[in-house]
Amino acid sequence: MNALPKTIVSETVVSATGLGLTFQTADGPVDALTGVDLDVRKGDFVSFIGPSGCGKTTFLRVIADLEKPTAGRITVNGMSPAEARRNRAYGYVFQAAGLYPWRTIEKNIALPLEIMGYSKEDRQARIERTLDLVNLSGFGRKYPWQLSGGMQQRASIARALAFDADLLLMDEPFGALDEIVRDHLNEQLLKLWAATRKTICFVTHSIPEAVYLSTKIVVMSPRPGRVSDVIVSTLPAERPLGIRETPEFLAIAQRVREGLRAGHSYEEHA
Repeated sequence: MNALPKTIVSETVVSATGLGLTFQTADGPVDALTGVDLDVRKGDFVSFIGPSGCGKTTFLRVIADLEKPTAGRITVNGMSPAEARRNRAYGYVFQAAGLYPWRTIEKNIALPLEIMGYSKEDRQARIERTLDLVNLSGFGRKYPWQLSGGMQQRASIARALAFDADLLLMDEPFGALDEIVRDHLNEQLLKLWAATRKTICFVTHSIPEAVYLSTKIVVMSPRPGRVSDVIVSTLPAERPLGIRETPEFLAIAQRVREGLRAGHSYEEHA
Protein backbone atom coordinates (compact mmCIF):
# COMPACT_ATOMS: atom_id res chain seq x y z
CA MET A 1 0.00 0.00 0.00
CA ASN A 2 1.16 3.53 -0.70
CA ALA A 3 2.23 5.59 2.28
CA LEU A 4 -0.49 7.77 3.74
CA PRO A 5 0.01 11.53 3.53
CA LYS A 6 1.34 13.18 6.64
CA THR A 7 -1.01 15.58 8.37
CA ILE A 8 -0.07 19.18 7.61
CA VAL A 9 -0.66 21.33 10.67
CA SER A 10 0.01 24.78 9.22
CA GLU A 11 -3.37 25.27 7.54
CA THR A 12 -6.86 25.01 8.99
CA VAL A 13 -9.48 23.84 6.50
CA VAL A 14 -12.52 23.75 8.82
CA SER A 15 -12.72 25.74 12.05
CA ALA A 16 -15.76 25.67 14.35
CA THR A 17 -16.06 27.73 17.53
CA GLY A 18 -19.03 27.43 19.88
CA LEU A 19 -21.05 26.02 17.00
CA GLY A 20 -24.70 25.27 17.67
CA LEU A 21 -27.75 24.42 15.60
CA THR A 22 -31.32 24.33 16.88
CA PHE A 23 -34.14 23.11 14.66
CA GLN A 24 -37.60 24.57 15.17
CA THR A 25 -40.23 21.81 15.01
CA ALA A 26 -43.95 21.50 15.66
CA ASP A 27 -43.08 19.90 19.02
CA GLY A 28 -40.70 22.69 19.98
CA PRO A 29 -36.98 23.40 19.46
CA VAL A 30 -34.55 20.52 18.97
CA ASP A 31 -30.87 21.11 19.74
CA ALA A 32 -28.89 19.16 17.14
CA LEU A 33 -25.47 20.65 17.93
CA THR A 34 -24.21 22.67 20.87
CA GLY A 35 -20.84 24.17 21.79
CA VAL A 36 -18.83 22.40 19.08
CA ASP A 37 -15.21 23.54 19.00
CA LEU A 38 -13.13 21.77 16.35
CA ASP A 39 -10.34 22.40 13.86
CA VAL A 40 -9.73 20.19 10.82
CA ARG A 41 -6.23 20.70 9.40
CA LYS A 42 -5.12 20.36 5.81
CA GLY A 43 -4.36 16.72 5.02
CA ASP A 44 -6.35 15.34 7.96
CA PHE A 45 -8.59 12.31 7.60
CA VAL A 46 -11.16 13.01 10.32
CA SER A 47 -13.85 10.49 11.20
CA PHE A 48 -16.95 11.51 13.15
CA ILE A 49 -18.51 8.76 15.22
CA GLY A 50 -21.38 8.70 17.68
CA PRO A 51 -24.89 7.33 18.21
CA SER A 52 -27.69 8.01 15.74
CA GLY A 53 -29.01 11.55 16.09
CA CYS A 54 -25.83 12.95 17.65
CA GLY A 55 -25.28 15.53 14.91
CA LYS A 56 -22.53 13.90 12.84
CA THR A 57 -24.30 14.38 9.52
CA THR A 58 -25.67 17.74 10.64
CA PHE A 59 -22.11 18.99 11.21
CA LEU A 60 -21.13 17.85 7.72
CA ARG A 61 -24.19 19.60 6.29
CA VAL A 62 -23.23 22.82 8.10
CA ILE A 63 -19.77 22.65 6.51
CA ALA A 64 -21.45 22.19 3.13
CA ASP A 65 -23.88 25.11 3.71
CA LEU A 66 -26.83 22.71 3.57
CA GLU A 67 -27.79 23.70 7.13
CA LYS A 68 -27.34 27.09 8.83
CA PRO A 69 -25.91 27.22 12.37
CA THR A 70 -27.90 29.15 14.95
CA ALA A 71 -24.95 29.82 17.27
CA GLY A 72 -21.19 30.15 17.10
CA ARG A 73 -18.97 30.44 14.06
CA ILE A 74 -17.60 28.16 11.35
CA THR A 75 -15.22 28.78 8.46
CA VAL A 76 -14.18 26.59 5.52
CA ASN A 77 -10.81 27.52 4.01
CA GLY A 78 -11.14 30.85 5.85
CA MET A 79 -14.53 31.56 4.23
CA SER A 80 -18.09 31.19 5.36
CA PRO A 81 -19.71 27.90 4.28
CA ALA A 82 -21.80 29.85 1.76
CA GLU A 83 -18.67 31.37 0.21
CA ALA A 84 -16.96 27.98 0.21
CA ARG A 85 -19.96 26.46 -1.59
CA ARG A 86 -19.90 29.19 -4.23
CA ASN A 87 -16.16 28.65 -4.64
CA ARG A 88 -16.72 24.88 -4.95
CA ALA A 89 -14.31 24.21 -2.10
CA TYR A 90 -15.60 20.70 -1.34
CA GLY A 91 -16.99 17.53 -2.84
CA TYR A 92 -19.81 15.68 -1.06
CA VAL A 93 -20.40 11.90 -1.05
CA PHE A 94 -23.79 10.95 0.39
CA GLN A 95 -24.93 7.72 2.07
CA ALA A 96 -26.54 6.59 -1.19
CA ALA A 97 -24.57 6.87 -4.41
CA GLY A 98 -27.24 9.13 -5.92
CA LEU A 99 -26.35 8.35 -9.53
CA TYR A 100 -28.85 9.16 -12.26
CA PRO A 101 -29.92 5.81 -13.76
CA TRP A 102 -30.46 7.26 -17.24
CA ARG A 103 -26.90 8.60 -17.44
CA THR A 104 -23.82 6.46 -17.91
CA ILE A 105 -21.16 6.48 -15.22
CA GLU A 106 -18.98 8.90 -17.16
CA LYS A 107 -21.96 11.20 -17.76
CA ASN A 108 -22.83 11.08 -14.05
CA ILE A 109 -19.27 12.13 -13.25
CA ALA A 110 -19.47 14.84 -15.92
CA LEU A 111 -22.63 16.42 -14.47
CA PRO A 112 -20.98 18.86 -12.01
CA LEU A 113 -18.36 19.67 -14.64
CA GLU A 114 -21.09 20.52 -17.14
CA ILE A 115 -22.78 22.77 -14.58
CA MET A 116 -19.47 24.50 -13.87
CA GLY A 117 -18.84 25.11 -17.57
CA TYR A 118 -15.76 22.96 -18.17
CA SER A 119 -14.95 22.34 -21.81
CA LYS A 120 -15.71 18.96 -23.37
CA GLU A 121 -11.99 18.14 -23.59
CA ASP A 122 -11.36 19.09 -19.96
CA ARG A 123 -14.42 17.12 -18.82
CA GLN A 124 -13.21 14.00 -20.60
CA ALA A 125 -9.70 14.30 -19.15
CA ARG A 126 -11.09 14.69 -15.63
CA ILE A 127 -13.51 11.78 -16.08
CA GLU A 128 -10.71 9.47 -17.20
CA ARG A 129 -8.43 10.58 -14.36
CA THR A 130 -11.03 10.13 -11.63
CA LEU A 131 -12.23 6.78 -13.00
CA ASP A 132 -8.63 5.61 -12.80
CA LEU A 133 -8.30 6.94 -9.23
CA VAL A 134 -11.27 4.85 -8.06
CA ASN A 135 -10.32 1.79 -10.13
CA LEU A 136 -13.25 2.05 -12.52
CA SER A 137 -11.39 2.53 -15.77
CA GLY A 138 -13.32 0.77 -18.52
CA PHE A 139 -16.69 1.18 -16.77
CA GLY A 140 -17.45 4.73 -17.89
CA ARG A 141 -20.04 3.69 -20.48
CA LYS A 142 -21.91 1.40 -18.10
CA TYR A 143 -25.12 2.50 -16.42
CA PRO A 144 -25.41 2.54 -12.61
CA TRP A 145 -27.76 -0.45 -12.55
CA GLN A 146 -25.04 -2.48 -14.28
CA LEU A 147 -22.61 -1.98 -11.39
CA SER A 148 -22.47 -3.42 -7.88
CA GLY A 149 -23.25 -1.24 -4.87
CA GLY A 150 -19.57 -0.82 -4.07
CA MET A 151 -18.77 0.21 -7.64
CA GLN A 152 -21.62 2.72 -7.59
CA GLN A 153 -20.20 4.30 -4.45
CA ARG A 154 -16.77 4.52 -6.09
CA ALA A 155 -18.42 6.28 -9.04
CA SER A 156 -20.03 8.70 -6.57
CA ILE A 157 -16.59 9.39 -5.08
CA ALA A 158 -15.21 9.97 -8.58
CA ARG A 159 -17.95 12.52 -9.23
CA ALA A 160 -17.03 14.36 -6.01
CA LEU A 161 -13.35 14.36 -7.02
CA ALA A 162 -13.89 15.43 -10.64
CA PHE A 163 -13.60 19.18 -10.04
CA ASP A 164 -10.59 18.71 -7.77
CA ALA A 165 -11.83 20.31 -4.54
CA ASP A 166 -9.35 20.03 -1.68
CA LEU A 167 -12.00 18.97 0.87
CA LEU A 168 -14.03 15.78 0.60
CA LEU A 169 -17.11 15.34 2.82
CA MET A 170 -18.27 11.72 3.13
CA ASP A 171 -21.50 10.80 4.95
CA GLU A 172 -21.42 7.06 5.73
CA PRO A 173 -20.64 6.15 2.11
CA PHE A 174 -20.07 2.45 2.91
CA GLY A 175 -22.71 1.96 5.61
CA ALA A 176 -25.09 -0.10 3.45
CA LEU A 177 -22.43 -2.45 2.07
CA ASP A 178 -21.48 -5.89 3.34
CA GLU A 179 -18.37 -6.28 5.46
CA ILE A 180 -16.15 -7.80 2.76
CA VAL A 181 -16.93 -5.03 0.25
CA ARG A 182 -16.60 -2.42 2.98
CA ASP A 183 -13.13 -3.64 3.96
CA HIS A 184 -12.03 -3.53 0.32
CA LEU A 185 -13.35 0.01 -0.13
CA ASN A 186 -11.68 1.13 3.10
CA GLU A 187 -8.35 -0.03 1.68
CA GLN A 188 -9.05 1.71 -1.62
CA LEU A 189 -10.08 4.92 0.12
CA LEU A 190 -6.78 5.05 1.99
CA LYS A 191 -4.91 4.61 -1.29
CA LEU A 192 -7.04 7.33 -2.89
CA TRP A 193 -6.36 9.67 0.03
CA ALA A 194 -2.61 9.03 -0.25
CA ALA A 195 -2.71 9.73 -4.00
CA THR A 196 -4.81 12.91 -3.86
CA ARG A 197 -3.75 14.50 -0.55
CA LYS A 198 -7.32 15.63 0.09
CA THR A 199 -8.65 16.64 3.48
CA ILE A 200 -11.46 14.21 4.34
CA CYS A 201 -14.32 14.49 6.84
CA PHE A 202 -15.95 11.07 7.16
CA VAL A 203 -19.09 10.10 9.09
CA THR A 204 -19.37 6.50 10.29
CA HIS A 205 -21.08 4.32 12.91
CA SER A 206 -18.28 1.74 12.77
CA ILE A 207 -15.52 1.91 15.37
CA PRO A 208 -13.10 -0.32 13.36
CA GLU A 209 -13.70 1.78 10.24
CA ALA A 210 -13.07 5.04 12.10
CA VAL A 211 -9.87 3.76 13.69
CA TYR A 212 -8.58 2.15 10.50
CA LEU A 213 -9.05 5.18 8.26
CA SER A 214 -8.36 8.21 10.38
CA THR A 215 -5.60 10.50 11.51
CA LYS A 216 -8.12 11.96 13.96
CA ILE A 217 -11.35 10.52 15.42
CA VAL A 218 -14.03 12.88 16.73
CA VAL A 219 -16.31 11.15 19.24
CA MET A 220 -19.70 12.82 19.57
CA SER A 221 -22.24 12.50 22.38
CA PRO A 222 -26.00 11.98 22.02
CA ARG A 223 -28.21 14.95 21.18
CA PRO A 224 -27.55 17.72 21.63
CA GLY A 225 -24.41 16.82 19.71
CA ARG A 226 -21.17 17.74 21.46
CA VAL A 227 -17.58 16.72 20.90
CA SER A 228 -16.81 14.42 23.82
CA ASP A 229 -13.31 13.37 22.69
CA VAL A 230 -10.82 13.98 19.88
CA ILE A 231 -8.41 11.09 19.43
CA VAL A 232 -5.25 11.59 17.38
CA SER A 233 -4.23 8.28 15.81
CA THR A 234 -0.78 6.86 16.54
CA LEU A 235 -1.07 4.13 13.90
CA PRO A 236 1.67 3.95 11.26
CA ALA A 237 1.16 5.17 7.70
CA GLU A 238 1.12 1.62 6.35
CA ARG A 239 -2.22 0.09 7.31
CA PRO A 240 -2.96 -3.37 5.98
CA LEU A 241 -6.29 -4.75 7.21
CA GLY A 242 -4.39 -7.01 9.62
CA ILE A 243 -3.45 -3.94 11.66
CA ARG A 244 -6.91 -4.17 13.21
CA GLU A 245 -5.70 -7.11 15.32
CA THR A 246 -2.73 -5.23 16.81
CA PRO A 247 -2.65 -3.99 20.43
CA GLU A 248 -2.20 -0.38 19.30
CA PHE A 249 -5.31 -0.51 17.08
CA LEU A 250 -7.37 -2.21 19.81
CA ALA A 251 -6.27 0.39 22.37
CA ILE A 252 -7.51 3.25 20.16
CA ALA A 253 -10.77 1.39 19.52
CA GLN A 254 -11.23 0.94 23.27
CA ARG A 255 -10.74 4.68 23.85
CA VAL A 256 -13.44 5.36 21.22
CA ARG A 257 -15.80 2.96 22.99
CA GLU A 258 -15.12 4.63 26.33
CA GLY A 259 -15.84 8.02 24.79
CA LEU A 260 -19.14 6.76 23.40
CA ARG A 261 -20.12 5.24 26.76
CA ALA A 262 -19.17 8.43 28.59
CA GLY A 263 -21.41 10.43 26.28
CA HIS A 264 -24.36 8.16 27.05
CA SER A 265 -23.66 8.40 30.77
CA TYR A 266 -23.74 12.18 30.51
CA GLU A 267 -27.17 12.01 28.88
CA GLU A 268 -28.54 9.60 31.46
CA HIS A 269 -27.36 11.58 34.48
CA ALA A 270 -27.84 15.13 33.18
